[in-house]
Amino acid sequence: MLSSWFRVIRVKFLLASVIAVCLGLAISWSQNQTINVVDAILTFAGVIALHASVDLLNDYWDFKHKIDTETKRTKFSGGTGVLPEGLLQPSEVYRAGIAFLILGAIIGGYFIFLNGITIAIILAFAIISIYFYSTKIVNSGLGEVFVAIKGTMIVLGTYFVQTSQIVIEPILGGVVLGVLSSMILFVNSFPDFEADRASGRKTLVIVLGKKRATSALWIFPTVAYSTIIAGVITQTLPILSLITLFSIPLLIKSGLGLKRSFDDVEKLVPVMASCISYGRITGTLLVLSFLLRV
Repeated sequence: MLSSWFRVIRVKFLLASVIAVCLGLAISWSQNQTINVVDAILTFAGVIALHASVDLLNDYWDFKHKIDTETKRTKFSGGTGVLPEGLLQPSEVYRAGIAFLILGAIIGGYFIFLNGITIAIILAFAIISIYFYSTKIVNSGLGEVFVAIKGTMIVLGTYFVQTSQIVIEPILGGVVLGVLSSMILFVNSFPDFEADRASGRKTLVIVLGKKRATSALWIFPTVAYSTIIAGVITQTLPILSLITLFSIPLLIKSGLGLKRSFDDVEKLVPVMASCISYGRITGTLLVLSFLLRV
Protein backbone atom coordinates (compact mmCIF):
# COMPACT_ATOMS: atom_id res chain seq x y z
CA MET A 1 0.00 0.00 0.00
CA LEU A 2 2.76 2.46 0.93
CA SER A 3 4.60 1.74 -2.31
CA SER A 4 1.41 2.58 -4.22
CA TRP A 5 1.22 5.96 -2.51
CA PHE A 6 4.86 6.73 -3.28
CA ARG A 7 4.14 5.75 -6.86
CA VAL A 8 1.03 7.91 -7.25
CA ILE A 9 2.76 10.91 -5.65
CA ARG A 10 5.55 10.48 -8.26
CA VAL A 11 8.32 10.99 -5.74
CA LYS A 12 11.05 11.13 -8.39
CA PHE A 13 9.39 14.13 -10.03
CA LEU A 14 9.37 16.10 -6.76
CA LEU A 15 13.06 16.80 -7.40
CA ALA A 16 12.12 19.68 -9.71
CA SER A 17 10.48 21.57 -6.84
CA VAL A 18 13.34 20.65 -4.47
CA ILE A 19 15.86 22.17 -6.89
CA ALA A 20 13.70 25.31 -7.21
CA VAL A 21 13.62 25.79 -3.43
CA CYS A 22 17.36 25.14 -3.29
CA LEU A 23 17.92 27.86 -5.87
CA GLY A 24 15.90 30.40 -3.89
CA LEU A 25 17.89 29.52 -0.77
CA ALA A 26 21.20 29.60 -2.66
CA ILE A 27 20.50 33.09 -4.01
CA SER A 28 19.59 34.29 -0.53
CA TRP A 29 22.74 32.70 0.91
CA SER A 30 24.97 34.21 -1.76
CA GLN A 31 23.72 37.68 -0.85
CA ASN A 32 23.39 37.44 2.93
CA GLN A 33 25.49 34.43 4.07
CA THR A 34 22.66 33.35 6.34
CA ILE A 35 19.60 31.10 6.13
CA ASN A 36 16.61 30.82 8.44
CA VAL A 37 16.66 27.02 8.79
CA VAL A 38 13.13 26.67 10.21
CA ASP A 39 11.61 28.73 7.40
CA ALA A 40 13.68 26.80 4.86
CA ILE A 41 12.37 23.46 6.16
CA LEU A 42 8.79 24.74 6.15
CA THR A 43 9.27 26.03 2.61
CA PHE A 44 10.44 22.60 1.45
CA ALA A 45 7.46 20.98 3.18
CA GLY A 46 4.93 23.42 1.73
CA VAL A 47 6.26 23.29 -1.82
CA ILE A 48 6.53 19.49 -1.81
CA ALA A 49 2.96 19.22 -0.46
CA LEU A 50 1.64 21.46 -3.25
CA HIS A 51 3.64 19.55 -5.88
CA ALA A 52 2.29 16.23 -4.56
CA SER A 53 -1.21 17.67 -4.69
CA VAL A 54 -1.05 18.57 -8.37
CA ASP A 55 0.31 15.11 -9.25
CA LEU A 56 -2.36 13.30 -7.21
CA LEU A 57 -5.19 15.36 -8.68
CA ASN A 58 -3.72 14.91 -12.15
CA ASP A 59 -3.79 11.13 -11.74
CA TYR A 60 -7.37 11.30 -10.47
CA TRP A 61 -8.72 13.44 -13.30
CA ASP A 62 -6.79 11.60 -16.03
CA PHE A 63 -8.34 8.36 -14.77
CA LYS A 64 -11.80 9.91 -14.62
CA HIS A 65 -11.43 11.20 -18.18
CA LYS A 66 -10.19 7.74 -19.27
CA ILE A 67 -6.89 9.16 -20.54
CA ASP A 68 -4.72 6.83 -18.47
CA THR A 69 -6.72 3.80 -19.59
CA GLU A 70 -6.23 4.62 -23.28
CA THR A 71 -2.57 5.62 -23.42
CA LYS A 72 0.46 3.34 -23.19
CA ARG A 73 2.14 4.02 -19.87
CA THR A 74 5.90 4.49 -19.65
CA LYS A 75 8.23 5.35 -16.76
CA PHE A 76 7.74 9.03 -17.55
CA SER A 77 4.31 9.40 -19.15
CA GLY A 78 0.79 8.02 -19.16
CA GLY A 79 0.17 8.51 -15.45
CA THR A 80 1.31 6.27 -12.61
CA GLY A 81 -1.02 3.36 -13.42
CA VAL A 82 -2.09 3.08 -9.79
CA LEU A 83 -5.78 3.76 -10.49
CA PRO A 84 -6.13 1.68 -13.71
CA GLU A 85 -4.49 -1.22 -11.86
CA GLY A 86 -6.89 -0.85 -8.93
CA LEU A 87 -4.11 -0.43 -6.37
CA LEU A 88 -5.89 2.58 -4.85
CA GLN A 89 -9.43 3.91 -5.07
CA PRO A 90 -10.05 7.15 -7.03
CA SER A 91 -11.73 8.73 -4.00
CA GLU A 92 -8.62 8.00 -1.88
CA VAL A 93 -6.32 9.67 -4.39
CA TYR A 94 -8.63 12.68 -4.72
CA ARG A 95 -8.86 13.13 -0.94
CA ALA A 96 -5.09 12.82 -0.60
CA GLY A 97 -4.65 15.45 -3.31
CA ILE A 98 -6.95 17.85 -1.46
CA ALA A 99 -5.24 17.05 1.87
CA PHE A 100 -1.81 17.93 0.46
CA LEU A 101 -3.30 21.10 -1.06
CA ILE A 102 -4.68 22.09 2.36
CA LEU A 103 -1.35 21.27 4.05
CA GLY A 104 0.48 23.47 1.55
CA ALA A 105 -2.08 26.23 2.11
CA ILE A 106 -1.65 26.04 5.90
CA ILE A 107 2.13 26.35 5.64
CA GLY A 108 1.64 29.17 3.16
CA GLY A 109 -0.75 30.83 5.60
CA TYR A 110 2.01 30.86 8.20
CA PHE A 111 4.27 32.70 5.77
CA ILE A 112 1.49 35.13 4.89
CA PHE A 113 1.27 35.97 8.60
CA LEU A 114 5.04 36.58 8.65
CA ASN A 115 5.61 38.15 5.24
CA GLY A 116 2.31 39.62 4.08
CA ILE A 117 0.61 40.19 0.73
CA THR A 118 3.38 38.98 -1.60
CA ILE A 119 3.21 35.43 -0.27
CA ALA A 120 -0.60 35.63 -0.32
CA ILE A 121 -0.54 36.38 -4.06
CA ILE A 122 1.90 33.54 -4.76
CA LEU A 123 -0.12 31.11 -2.63
CA ALA A 124 -3.43 32.10 -4.22
CA PHE A 125 -1.97 31.49 -7.68
CA ALA A 126 -0.63 28.11 -6.55
CA ILE A 127 -3.88 26.87 -4.98
CA ILE A 128 -6.15 27.95 -7.84
CA SER A 129 -3.87 26.69 -10.59
CA ILE A 130 -3.17 23.37 -8.86
CA TYR A 131 -6.86 22.60 -8.42
CA PHE A 132 -7.74 23.49 -12.01
CA TYR A 133 -4.53 22.24 -13.65
CA SER A 134 -5.87 18.92 -14.93
CA THR A 135 -9.39 20.10 -15.76
CA LYS A 136 -8.84 23.54 -17.27
CA ILE A 137 -5.19 24.54 -17.69
CA VAL A 138 -3.83 21.49 -19.52
CA ASN A 139 -7.02 21.19 -21.57
CA SER A 140 -6.43 24.72 -22.86
CA GLY A 141 -2.85 24.11 -23.96
CA LEU A 142 -1.45 26.16 -21.08
CA GLY A 143 0.28 23.38 -19.15
CA GLU A 144 3.78 24.51 -20.11
CA VAL A 145 2.95 28.12 -19.24
CA PHE A 146 1.69 27.08 -15.81
CA VAL A 147 4.83 25.04 -15.11
CA ALA A 148 7.10 27.93 -16.15
CA ILE A 149 5.25 30.35 -13.88
CA LYS A 150 5.23 27.78 -11.06
CA GLY A 151 9.01 27.43 -11.22
CA THR A 152 9.45 31.18 -11.07
CA MET A 153 7.02 31.51 -8.16
CA ILE A 154 8.78 28.80 -6.13
CA VAL A 155 12.21 30.40 -6.46
CA LEU A 156 10.90 33.92 -5.85
CA GLY A 157 8.70 32.80 -2.94
CA THR A 158 11.56 30.91 -1.29
CA TYR A 159 13.84 33.92 -1.62
CA PHE A 160 11.16 36.30 -0.32
CA VAL A 161 10.49 34.16 2.75
CA GLN A 162 14.19 34.45 3.64
CA THR A 163 14.71 38.14 2.80
CA SER A 164 11.31 39.91 2.55
CA GLN A 165 12.59 41.40 -0.70
CA ILE A 166 11.79 41.12 -4.40
CA VAL A 167 14.89 41.38 -6.60
CA ILE A 168 15.69 40.32 -10.14
CA GLU A 169 18.01 37.34 -9.38
CA PRO A 170 15.35 34.88 -8.14
CA ILE A 171 13.01 35.96 -10.93
CA LEU A 172 15.60 35.20 -13.62
CA GLY A 173 16.65 31.98 -11.89
CA GLY A 174 13.01 30.96 -11.55
CA VAL A 175 12.36 31.60 -15.23
CA VAL A 176 15.27 29.32 -16.14
CA LEU A 177 14.07 26.45 -13.93
CA GLY A 178 10.44 26.98 -14.92
CA VAL A 179 11.23 26.84 -18.62
CA LEU A 180 13.35 23.72 -18.17
CA SER A 181 10.48 22.00 -16.32
CA SER A 182 8.12 23.11 -19.10
CA MET A 183 10.39 21.43 -21.63
CA ILE A 184 10.21 18.17 -19.69
CA LEU A 185 6.40 18.35 -19.59
CA PHE A 186 6.39 19.14 -23.31
CA VAL A 187 8.52 16.12 -24.25
CA ASN A 188 6.64 13.80 -21.87
CA SER A 189 3.35 14.66 -23.57
CA PHE A 190 4.41 13.11 -26.90
CA PRO A 191 3.49 9.50 -25.94
CA ASP A 192 0.07 10.67 -24.70
CA PHE A 193 -0.75 12.48 -27.96
CA GLU A 194 -3.56 10.21 -29.17
CA ALA A 195 -5.20 9.67 -25.77
CA ASP A 196 -5.05 13.39 -24.95
CA ARG A 197 -6.52 14.35 -28.32
CA ALA A 198 -9.30 11.76 -28.03
CA SER A 199 -10.27 13.19 -24.62
CA GLY A 200 -10.51 16.71 -26.03
CA ARG A 201 -7.29 18.00 -24.55
CA LYS A 202 -5.27 20.62 -26.38
CA THR A 203 -1.72 20.16 -25.17
CA LEU A 204 0.96 22.20 -26.88
CA VAL A 205 2.13 19.12 -28.80
CA ILE A 206 -1.42 18.59 -30.07
CA VAL A 207 -1.77 22.26 -31.06
CA LEU A 208 1.52 22.19 -32.98
CA GLY A 209 1.38 18.62 -34.26
CA LYS A 210 4.09 16.10 -33.42
CA LYS A 211 6.49 16.87 -36.26
CA ARG A 212 6.41 20.63 -35.81
CA ALA A 213 6.63 20.21 -32.04
CA THR A 214 10.02 18.46 -32.38
CA SER A 215 11.42 21.73 -33.75
CA ALA A 216 9.61 23.82 -31.14
CA LEU A 217 11.52 21.93 -28.44
CA TRP A 218 14.57 24.13 -29.02
CA ILE A 219 12.63 27.23 -27.95
CA PHE A 220 12.73 26.14 -24.30
CA PRO A 221 16.52 25.88 -23.86
CA THR A 222 16.98 28.98 -26.03
CA VAL A 223 14.87 30.98 -23.56
CA ALA A 224 16.68 29.44 -20.59
CA TYR A 225 20.20 30.07 -21.89
CA SER A 226 19.31 33.54 -23.18
CA THR A 227 18.07 34.42 -19.70
CA ILE A 228 21.29 33.17 -18.11
CA ILE A 229 23.55 34.94 -20.60
CA ALA A 230 21.59 38.19 -20.30
CA GLY A 231 21.85 37.91 -16.52
CA VAL A 232 25.61 37.42 -16.70
CA ILE A 233 26.07 40.33 -19.14
CA THR A 234 24.08 42.65 -16.86
CA GLN A 235 25.95 41.28 -13.82
CA THR A 236 22.64 40.16 -12.35
CA LEU A 237 23.59 36.49 -12.34
CA PRO A 238 27.05 35.23 -11.34
CA ILE A 239 29.45 34.56 -14.19
CA LEU A 240 29.71 31.03 -12.80
CA SER A 241 26.13 30.42 -13.95
CA LEU A 242 27.66 29.85 -17.39
CA ILE A 243 28.60 26.39 -16.11
CA THR A 244 25.04 25.47 -17.11
CA LEU A 245 26.36 25.45 -20.69
CA PHE A 246 28.15 22.19 -19.88
CA SER A 247 24.79 20.41 -20.13
CA ILE A 248 24.36 21.35 -23.80
CA PRO A 249 25.58 17.94 -25.10
CA LEU A 250 22.77 16.26 -23.15
CA LEU A 251 20.30 18.77 -24.63
CA ILE A 252 21.48 18.01 -28.16
CA LYS A 253 21.14 14.29 -27.47
CA SER A 254 17.55 14.84 -26.26
CA GLY A 255 16.58 17.08 -29.17
CA LEU A 256 18.00 14.84 -31.88
CA GLY A 257 16.51 11.77 -30.22
CA LEU A 258 13.08 13.39 -30.21
CA LYS A 259 13.42 14.29 -33.89
CA ARG A 260 14.15 10.65 -34.75
CA SER A 261 11.69 8.93 -32.40
CA PHE A 262 8.73 11.28 -31.88
CA ASP A 263 6.27 8.71 -33.21
CA ASP A 264 7.64 5.62 -31.45
CA VAL A 265 6.67 5.30 -27.78
CA GLU A 266 9.33 2.72 -26.95
CA LYS A 267 12.13 4.81 -28.45
CA LEU A 268 10.78 7.92 -26.71
CA VAL A 269 11.51 6.49 -23.26
CA PRO A 270 15.30 7.11 -23.36
CA VAL A 271 14.63 10.52 -24.93
CA MET A 272 12.38 11.45 -22.01
CA ALA A 273 14.95 10.14 -19.54
CA SER A 274 17.68 12.20 -21.21
CA CYS A 275 15.50 15.33 -21.19
CA ILE A 276 14.74 14.93 -17.48
CA SER A 277 18.43 14.45 -16.70
CA TYR A 278 19.25 17.55 -18.75
CA GLY A 279 16.74 19.68 -16.83
CA ARG A 280 17.82 18.44 -13.41
CA ILE A 281 21.56 18.73 -14.12
CA THR A 282 21.20 22.24 -15.56
CA GLY A 283 19.13 23.33 -12.56
CA THR A 284 21.64 21.86 -10.12
CA LEU A 285 24.52 23.63 -11.89
CA LEU A 286 22.64 26.93 -11.58
CA VAL A 287 22.22 26.34 -7.83
CA LEU A 288 25.93 25.59 -7.51
CA SER A 289 26.85 28.79 -9.36
CA PHE A 290 25.25 30.82 -6.56
CA LEU A 291 26.70 28.70 -3.75
CA LEU A 292 30.19 29.10 -5.22
CA ARG A 293 29.75 32.78 -6.01
CA VAL A 294 32.67 34.97 -4.90
